[in-house]
Amino acid sequence: MSIVQNREMDPATFEHVPDRSRYEIRLRDQRIGLSTYRDENGRRAFLHTEVDPHFQGHGLASALIVFALDDTRAAGLRIVPLCPMVAAYVAKHHQYDDILDSTDVAPN
Repeated sequence: MSIVQNREMDPATFEHVPDRSRYEIRLRDQRIGLSTYRDENGRRAFLHTEVDPHFQGHGLASALIVFALDDTRAAGLRIVPLCPMVAAYVAKHHQYDDILDSTDVAPN
């Protein structure tokens, strides 16, 4: 679990929820965002990322993506960015290039 403090709101926590195949952003006891994935053959395919519209514009989606990608690296898995937000993030941040697979090898 990770915590991010924003001056304009309470601290948000980031958590991996493997039994639901997702990463979550929580504020207090409320889930305000998530990133879903599917694991297969040593790859984690990111499918969808969203943040509640009331909490957008604070960098929470990017922070969630970093948390998820770092956790994926720590798990020894490769990244398949099917989610447009994850794809845009890794296109601009090359520290994940060494574990990045193209979307044409995504699990079915």
